[in-house]
Amino acid sequence: MAAVEDGSEVESDCPMRGSHQTLEEVAWLYQVGQMPPEDLPMAAAQALAVGEESPTLCELAGLSRHADPRDIHDAFEQALEELGIALPDYPLARRYALHRLATSVVAGEVVLADLASDEWGETEVETAEEQAFLRLLPSCGCCFEYTPGLDEAQWDAQLRIAARALVRCPAVGPGI
Repeated sequence: MAAVEDGSEVESDCPMRGSHQTLEEVAWLYQVGQMPPEDLPMAAAQALAVGEESPTLCELAGLSRHADPRDIHDAFEQALEELGIALPDYPLARRYALHRLATSVVAGEVVLADLASDEWGETEVETAEEQAFLRLLPSCGCCFEYTPGLDEAQWDAQLRIAARALVRCPAVGPGI
């Protein structure tokens, strides 16, 4: 929460509110476009706060979220290199994001109607659990809304079952 001029509080739009993400997790999410460049200076500041340190990480933490995205991108990649953190390959990072989405579904952190997205269409999966979960994600809102014979309650139940199965699978992502 952040205080505003009139004394009230508003929620921050920072995607990391409430939990700290490691810089490696940030790199995985950034690789697939789920961490926008404007959030990287705050991620760098949080990494510094927990003991990560490099000259470029300090520089990145000092940049404004309104700085040139190319400058943020370059500083982020340089900081990762200085810290020995490699950007994952895109397909593996997409699988990691899919697993995170399943975890969010299981935790009840996702409004199921908001899952409609063409974002997942090109995701390369390797397990039956990933395929089962991915197959249940609607490619767009209109497809979901106008699918003849769709029983939303049945879909919801199937999606949650598939998400739980995926969450029980071996992890894909940072630290693996």
